[in-house]
Amino acid sequence: MAPYRRTGSTARPDVLVCAGLDPSGGAGLIADVRVLTELGARPVGVVTALTIQNTTGVIGATACDPEVVGHQLTFLMTDVEVRAVKIGMIGSIEIAKAIANALHLTSAPVVWDPIAAPSRGDVTYIPAFDDAVYALRPHLTLVTPNARELALLAAMPVTDLASAEVAGRALAARLDASVLVKGGHLGGDESIDVLLHSGGREELRGPRISGGEHVHGTGCALASAIAANLAAGKDLVVACHLAKEYVAALIADPAGPGRGAKAVL
Repeated sequence: MAPYRRTGSTARPDVLVCAGLDPSGGAGLIADVRVLTELGARPVGVVTALTIQNTTGVIGATACDPEVVGHQLTFLMTDVEVRAVKIGMIGSIEIAKAIANALHLTSAPVVWDPIAAPSRGDVTYIPAFDDAVYALRPHLTLVTPNARELALLAAMPVTDLASAEVAGRALAARLDASVLVKGGHLGGDESIDVLLHSGGREELRGPRISGGEHVHGTGCALASAIAANLAAGKDLVVACHLAKEYVAALIADPAGPGRGAKAVL
């Protein structure tokens, strides 16, 4: 995709990112910034947690000071009018509450990629996940869990696309928000995601790319791409379709920065 270039007085819409820092750049805040910039948005944001990781895996994570995060967000959002919000790794329940408090300052759509634990490492990112969900619930527009996160959030088994959709409907009702059920790790000849939203149900189909489930940062890239599209004024269904196509192109040609997993960027 060609890089975005500003023409005339057209400005990039500001998108707020609240995410952890992945030093390898394959996921988290660095990847979010790359995606948003490539898709024509102007990222602003805060770091919620510091991770110790490279392309081979995650061995540690430390949440940032929630008071500092809260002050950063409040001061930022009394100045910059954001057009969308992307939340990734939270780090702690206190940070979830700080983010939720700051979100009272905007009516922008909020996309949450609910990262509970890394796929490459035995580390828990947030111990009180239900408390974080409760704090963020009033602000959420769309939640984009993978199969493991969906099972955790809905407290239901997720083994295939059918059970994932059942869990997604339960989660959508619980959160009063749209849910994008991602089928990337659920097998099948196609990559099928299901968007459950107030207008009904929308299937997002695409080719299954061999080895794509092992590419690092796909969830971050997808949620950020959706946020960029929403910030540009696209409706939710269109925003999700475009984001899926964009991420599929990244998965088909991943980066290989180290000795471990390939990354979307």
